[in-house]
Amino acid sequence: MRTAVVRIGVDPSGVLSADQLRAGIRVLAELADAAGIQLIENDLAAMPVGRREVELLTLTDDPDTAQANATRLCATAFGTSPVAGVLTYISRGTDDDAEGVLTGFGILGDIERWAGPEGWDVVQVTLRKADLERVPESRIHTALEATLNCEVRILTR
Repeated sequence: MRTAVVRIGVDPSGVLSADQLRAGIRVLAELADAAGIQLIENDLAAMPVGRREVELLTLTDDPDTAQANATRLCATAFGTSPVAGVLTYISRGTDDDAEGVLTGFGILGDIERWAGPEGWDVVQVTLRKADLERVPESRIHTALEATLNCEVRILTR
């Protein structure tokens, strides 16, 4: 599973006071902890109205469910109608991260990893030719290199 950063706008209309925002964060921290989700703490009251957004870290293979769960927790904590923001992933350079990139493109591949002659990781990904007709190899290659931070080789079958 990959670690998603789920961003939720908790006060889109800007009606909550600084005290209400702080109280909401305290409640959200408890709810998130009970759900196995990590809250990245920040001072929402110091944020401009349009940027009162919390960030939650959660392990997930289902981004839609992760956003829905985070939105529900925020609604309970703040008593508002929160808005889901951008969901991104933290990359640790693992094979799970590589699989997540491939899944994002809607493709599957075989992933092999070994240490190159200089000790740096080399990751070889074998993809179907049909998938590369739909998604350019350069996009896949760039995304994998950025996620894995190592040499990436793409083969086709």
